[in-house]
Amino acid sequence: MATTSFASSADLGEKEQTLEVLADGVYALTAEGDPNIGAIEGEDFVVCFEALATPVAAQSWLTKLREHTDKPVRYLVLSHYHAVRVLGASAFDAETIIAHDNTLALIHERGKQDWESEFGRMPRLAKGADSVPGLTWPTMTFSDALSIDLGGDRGTLELQYHGRGHTEGDIVAWLPKHRILFAGDLVEAQAALYTGDAFHRDWSTGTLDGLAALNAEALVGGRGAVSRGRAEVDAAIGQTRHFIEVMLREVAAVQQRGGTLKEAFEATHAALHEQYGHWPIFEHCLPFDVSRVWDELSGIERPVIWTAERDREVWNQLQD
Repeated sequence: MATTSFASSADLGEKEQTLEVLADGVYALTAEGDPNIGAIEGEDFVVCFEALATPVAAQSWLTKLREHTDKPVRYLVLSHYHAVRVLGASAFDAETIIAHDNTLALIHERGKQDWESEFGRMPRLAKGADSVPGLTWPTMTFSDALSIDLGGDRGTLELQYHGRGHTEGDIVAWLPKHRILFAGDLVEAQAALYTGDAFHRDWSTGTLDGLAALNAEALVGGRGAVSRGRAEVDAAIGQTRHFIEVMLREVAAVQQRGGTLKEAFEATHAALHEQYGHWPIFEHCLPFDVSRVWDELSGIERPVIWTAERDREVWNQLQD
């Protein structure tokens, strides 16, 4: 069951990146289970969704995007605060960087620790780490919803907050005209969930209910392939919900019988492995996921800040 290398520290092979055109002026970059990223053209500007881990990594994506459009990036939308999603922001030269109110607060509270933690867990994603100029700070935030007029006949891009989930501040980008949803890490399509900063009970109920109610025809999750058609979209949301529900069930059962965190991890691993064990970063994520579920069910309302040192402690306790 256990892996010997810490988190994804031994995962150093390059992943193939694929730029997909989902509709006129709507793009997604997927990378075999690595973080996804997107872009939406306005009449005379571009909105980018997510920024990757470093400016060097982001520039590679922008080079691909520039084969399709040379419009300037007016808005860079950050779905949440995690380092591998945001620290490449400077490459975009965006006029405005948008995030949720809670995301801004989280960057103040734990952004530096998260940077060190994530780059330690996933060194391959931190390509050109010395190109990161510092923490990425949003220049515009909102609490519930924000609409961007794309101009001409392109419609609007709706940025929405559906509640706590993967973090306290996850937002999605919704294109009503095309019924395309950029869901960030609130939904993963055949990639394991990272839930170390999550609110599992909110996420698996009201938050995912809100996303499902949009009735998207295409969904770009945080990792994994683009889900196309209602059946695939529903499956991606359903699998995400099921993954969380199984963790909640297994950890609660161990706690109720007076068991240990290690026993909760082993029970959860056994319950999830057959269906999800082959998904990218499953072994990497699960110790951190179970640790947070344990805390949440123990009454620790907000996630404990992850540091590089705490990462190693939890890993050594559960995976070795």
